[in-house]
Amino acid sequence: MTGQELRKSIETALDEIRPFLKSDGGDIELISIEDDSLVKVQLMGTCVDCTVNQMTLKSGVEMTIKKHAPQIKEVINIKADQLA
Repeated sequence: MTGQELRKSIETALDEIRPFLKSDGGDIELISIEDDSLVKVQLMGTCVDCTVNQMTLKSGVEMTIKKHAPQIKEVINIKADQLA
């Protein structure tokens, strides 16, 4: 899978889970893909301060991304202050 195909697969996965996040006032953005195995995302809206955001990240986002791109090993959340 090329880098562009991988990015498209991950975006498709995020589009699949996005309605669930938006229904709770949140959203998610793809920040980067590193070494074709690590995905960095940024949770937004109410997801930022949600007490179960790590569960959402691992059980929802990571699982959905791995379904579309099995070579992904891990998905991590990058907070806004880490981007600067």
